[in-house]
Amino acid sequence: MSSVAKILCGPKAPVIDCMLIDYSAGGACLQLHKYADLPQRFEVLYGTTRKRCRLVWKRGLRIGVTF
Repeated sequence: MSSVAKILCGPKAPVIDCMLIDYSAGGACLQLHKYADLPQRFEVLYGTTRKRCRLVWKRGLRIGVTF
């Protein structure tokens, strides 16, 4: 289920492009295109869906978030 997504860290922070690898009702796995220092809480935008997330784990360029 890979699709394009965007990470929104704040109104003045740059948008971070990523891929949505896996998605469920409680969270998602995202793959970053390059390393980025992410805050604990941010929003993910994929298609027309926007979710508030909390960073749960990070392995290389892949991150896990909970909604």
